[in-house]
Formats: sequence, structure tokens, C-alpha cells
Amino acid sequence: MKNNIILIGMPGSGKSTTGVLFAKAMNYRFLDVDFLIQEHEGKRLYEVIEEKGNDYFLQIEDKINAGLNVDRTVVATGGSVIYCENAMKHLKTLGTVIYLKVPEEEIERRITNFSTRGIIIKSGDSLKDLYNERIPLYEKYADLTVLCNEKELQYNADKMMNEYIKFIQAPSDSSNR
Repeated sequence: MKNNIILIGMPGSGKSTTGVLFAKAMNYRFLDVDFLIQEHEGKRLYEVIEEKGNDYFLQIEDKINAGLNVDRTVVATGGSVIYCENAMKHLKTLGTVIYLKVPEEEIERRITNFSTRGIIIKSGDSLKDLYNERIPLYEKYADLTVLCNEKELQYNADKMMNEYIKFIQAPSDSSNR
């Protein structure tokens, strides 16, 4: 069953905010995996990371994403899901993986609550370091990349929908796949 849409991308790329509008436009359900992690742990993401560390968080993220069973759903993953091989393998079986690409400067502008955001980052690394580390992984797993650098959420959601529809209607030997 590959009738789901899986959103990946940096924190601040719009997976949760634009994803809701995209799901509504597609008449799909919306699921934010970060909420599932918080529910599972009974804490906010940054508290889990602070108290139990990055490795523990990634184990939980991998387990929850790898266990998803959804239908006609837009799934907003956490930005670090691309470090979770089991999860990504499973997510690719569920649907089309769309990478919401946003320039690094725009990500920095959008993320104002870095310390309480719940971002997996190595000690001493900057947001730019994280961005440069993750981009090749997002590109590796993406079936489709959509540039979401506009400030207007509805514009980005409409763009995602239009590009997704073109993608699924393209011949299977398309270079987009």
C-alpha cells in the first residue's frame, strides 16, 4: 500500500505546518510522528534528548516510524528520521517520500526556538553543520524534492500538491523516481 505521502526535511522546512495544509488539500489524514514520540515518552522531544541522549531518541524514532501502519495519510517525520535506516526502509514501502528542501539561510531564520525544538545535533555543531550533514541523506531517500522556500504556507502546500500530482502521473521510467 503506497498511497501515503511521507515528508522529510530539516527542522523548520514545513513538514508539520505545510503538511497539514497539504493533507487537507489531498483529502488525506495527517500524522506528525513527533507527537507520537512525545506521547510514547510522556515528554517533549527536547526533554527526551536532554535526559536520555541522542542515541536513545534515535532508537525510539526508528522504532515508531518503522511501526507505522497508515492509509491515505500525509506523514510528517522528524528531521532526524534519515538517520534511522529501518524507519526509512519501511517509510519508502508506505508511500512517496517527499523532501521539503529549504535553503540553509531560511532554515536559520525559521528556527527561533532551537533549544526547545528537540533537534538531534552533535555537540559543538552549528545548524549549518547539521544542514550540510543531512542534505545528502534527504536527497538519498527522496522520491521527489520540492523547494519550499516561500514564507506563505499555503503557497508551499499548493506547490507540493501540484508537484506530487505531476510526479505520480509521470511515466514510471521518469527520471524523478
